[in-house]
Amino acid sequence: MAYRTGTYIAFHADGETNPTASDMKYYTLLKGWKVRDDDFNFVNSHEKTNAVRDSSKKETLRRALVGRMNGSKHLLLIIGNTTKNDTDWVPFEIRYAVENCKIPIIVAYTGYEKIMDPVALSGLWPYELAKAVANKQVGIIHIPFKKEPISDAIFQFDVNNHPKTTLNYYSQEAYNLWGL
Repeated sequence: MAYRTGTYIAFHADGETNPTASDMKYYTLLKGWKVRDDDFNFVNSHEKTNAVRDSSKKETLRRALVGRMNGSKHLLLIIGNTTKNDTDWVPFEIRYAVENCKIPIIVAYTGYEKIMDPVALSGLWPYELAKAVANKQVGIIHIPFKKEPISDAIFQFDVNNHPKTTLNYYSQEAYNLWGL
């Protein structure tokens, strides 16, 4: 069994290779925060193994993703307006994280200041996330795509410490402490 030290980040690239044309920009922003801010630090599961290009054979890419996920302590799922439309990698990543790795999911919604009612955002959920919420398969916390809540969730939740339910979210007091 691999050591589970990484943060596995899933997002909908929408078939784009341009890092500013899809939710890939949020992944790039996470990496930028990591470089610029000593308080925002995490082990990026995608950087722990060799890079695989999107043009690689599907099975090669799947094996690489599985290897990365097996070494991860949680899944950080970035949800934008088109994430639910992904029929390929995001559903696979959610399903594998839930069914095989049994790791908690940190759902970070782009374009929101606070998340106080995750069910109100269920229209953005990919099918596999909705299924995990309904089946209560792993703990899930719903947060805005903001540095402070992401950092807190990354350090608080892992394979041994799941959020208590599938509809967890931070309190107004937490957002006040972060200045959000």
